[in-house]
Amino acid sequence: MLNRLSGFVLVLALSASGGVVWSQALPRSAEQPPPADRDQIWRSIFARPQPRPADALETKRQALGALLFFDKRLSRDNDRSCATCHQPDNGYSDGEPRARGRDGTPLTRNTPHLFNLADATSFYWDGREPTLEQQARVPITTDNELAAGMETAAARLSADGELRARFAEAFPGETELSEMSILDALAAFERSLVSPETRFDAWVRGDADALDETELLGFRIFVGKGGCVSCHGGWRMTDDSFHDVGLPLNDPGRSAVPGGVAGIAAFKTPGLRQVSKTAPYMHDGSLATLDAVVDHYAGNLIRRPSLSPNVVRDLDLDDGERAALVAFLKTL
Repeated sequence: MLNRLSGFVLVLALSASGGVVWSQALPRSAEQPPPADRDQIWRSIFARPQPRPADALETKRQALGALLFFDKRLSRDNDRSCATCHQPDNGYSDGEPRARGRDGTPLTRNTPHLFNLADATSFYWDGREPTLEQQARVPITTDNELAAGMETAAARLSADGELRARFAEAFPGETELSEMSILDALAAFERSLVSPETRFDAWVRGDADALDETELLGFRIFVGKGGCVSCHGGWRMTDDSFHDVGLPLNDPGRSAVPGGVAGIAAFKTPGLRQVSKTAPYMHDGSLATLDAVVDHYAGNLIRRPSLSPNVVRDLDLDDGERAALVAFLKTL
């Protein structure tokens, strides 16, 4: 789609969720806004929303969830926690192509980061879980992950008087520590994980000097010839949708879960905030660096009928443009 629009400009609109909608194409001969006005449009698209204040009860649940996130009592052998794979120092990922399971074998997919999930509409690379609460239950109960089971986890935590008191404060009116209160607390903590502001945010707020010339060139490629913004729009830089992006077909992806399309191995668009901290990349962790990701989209795509129309075919970037795009991504 995008690669066939060399004679057109794309007109953008914002969806209610803050994503980018490609509404129509106009001939390049049509009057275009000057560069300064175009930058203002992009700034509005990538602007962070105002933080949503948490009330006192939500704050208690977030703090409780933070404790649980690092608590190894959620694992069968008291040796793993959520943070084993979602490490704060690695952007709440783990730096591995695929995390190691309890038995030492790699899990099926790369560990996704946990930033900016409060507005996400589905979870896991295939989108199989619709809420963070349902997502949090999976690793606790999956045999090759934490494997404790919810009843075991609840019993262990209930035996801790101090922790039980914190649950009573966070969930007033509940007579016992339950499966749902554990999952609600974990989800509250995960919703609170907002990526820190960066130089790109300063540029979005109007600081024209926040990005250098190379980074600005990378930004122009990101929103221009690279077509990256067609999937990575909005302040979280994701459309929360699913795409075949031309990787080897070794995983059925969303085609194997309800809501997927048979025969299309699509995967969720990851948000790009803090992307420099979350290597390696893609659902299978097959691309070790941002340079490798750019090389994939600029010459290494596997062309097939299911390839997403959002992906630019035949993208031609010289060495300087590739370096500029990587430099921009590192500002996020």
